[in-house]
Amino acid sequence: MRGEDRRQMIMDLLVENRAVDIDDLSERFAVSKMTIHRDLDELEQLGVLRKVRGGATADAGTQFESDFRIRARQDAEAKERMAREALKLIEPGMTVMINDGSMSAVLGSLLTEKRPLTVITNNESIIDALRGEAGITLLALGGIYSAKYNGYFGVVTEETLCRLRADIAFISAPAVSGLQAFHMDDNVVRAKVAMMAAASRKCLLVNHSRFDRTALHVLSELENFDCIITDDEPDSKDVEALAKAGLALTVARP
Repeated sequence: MRGEDRRQMIMDLLVENRAVDIDDLSERFAVSKMTIHRDLDELEQLGVLRKVRGGATADAGTQFESDFRIRARQDAEAKERMAREALKLIEPGMTVMINDGSMSAVLGSLLTEKRPLTVITNNESIIDALRGEAGITLLALGGIYSAKYNGYFGVVTEETLCRLRADIAFISAPAVSGLQAFHMDDNVVRAKVAMMAAASRKCLLVNHSRFDRTALHVLSELENFDCIITDDEPDSKDVEALAKAGLALTVARP
C-alpha cells in the first residue's frame, strides 16, 4: 500500500473513532511502528491530528483543532439540528455573516431556504454552496486561504469586515469554559471578533462536548452573544452557570 493511501485510511479511522493506536495501525497495515510514527508525524504537520502517547487523536487540545476535512465528516446529525435551530433566527431580506467551520458550513448550505439574503462569509464551503444561487447576494471575503480551516483570514479579511455591517453573525467556537469562548488560532480569533463587531446580533454555535474546555486564545465573553445554540444538554454545572449569568442557551434537540 502506498503511504498516501495508508495516511488517507488513518484519517478515515480518525473520523470514525476520533483516536488511533500505533500498535493497532502497525498490525492493520502490516508495517513497522516507525513507519506509522512517520505517517502520524506527517499528518500532524498538516494539522490533521495531534499525536499523543501511543497514538494520535483528532480531538481538540488547547493549541490544536483538527483539520476541516476531519471535522466536516463528524457529528453530521448534530450539526444539522443546530443549523436548523440557527436558521430560525434568519428572515428573508437580512444580511447574515457566517464564519469558518464545518458547523457553519452546514448552516450555509441551508440559507437558500430563506432567500433573498445577503451573505458575508470567509468560509470556502459556503462560498462554493451559494455561488450563483438566485436570491443570494454573496460577499466572499478575501484573505489568506487556510486549508486547515477551509477559510480566508488575515489583514485583508479583517479590514474588509470593518467596512461591512450585518443583521446577525453566526460564530462557532471549539471551546467554552466558564463564561468565555476560546479558540486555538489567533488569526481565526481576529476574523471572528471582526465579524462580531460588524453585526447587530451575535449567535454562538458550539457542540455540547466542547463545554468545559479551554484553548490558547480567549475569543469572547459569552455575554457578548445574544444567544447560544448547542446540540445537547451540557453538564449541569455549565447550564447553571449560564442561567445564573442570564445567558440564553438553546438546545437543538432531536
